[in-house]
Amino acid sequence: MSDKNNVLEYDEDDSVKFIQSNMPDELKGQLTSDDINYLVDLIYEYYEDKGFLNEDTDDNVEIDEEELINYVIKNAKSDNIKEYTSEQVEAVIDGELSYCETLDPDAEE
Repeated sequence: MSDKNNVLEYDEDDSVKFIQSNMPDELKGQLTSDDINYLVDLIYEYYEDKGFLNEDTDDNVEIDEEELINYVIKNAKSDNIKEYTSEQVEAVIDGELSYCETLDPDAEE
């Protein structure tokens, strides 16, 4: 058996737990699991809109984090969900990226 197929699969519940446990201390407890799931959905919606999730997209995509944060805040507000701060959104983005890195054993190389 090859170890190349040893890539872990994305698990939404694990992602939320990971993000919650890696939140900066001043933000811990401010976002529910539902909040985090919703924000992650908006993050991936942004990636989809920008074409970052296409198979033929370059692996070294540069994401404008300020544009992403503004996109998430604007869409959450227009969906009448609730208002999130840029710090909360940035913490979820950072947590999601860190979680995804744990799934790719080649990310450290």
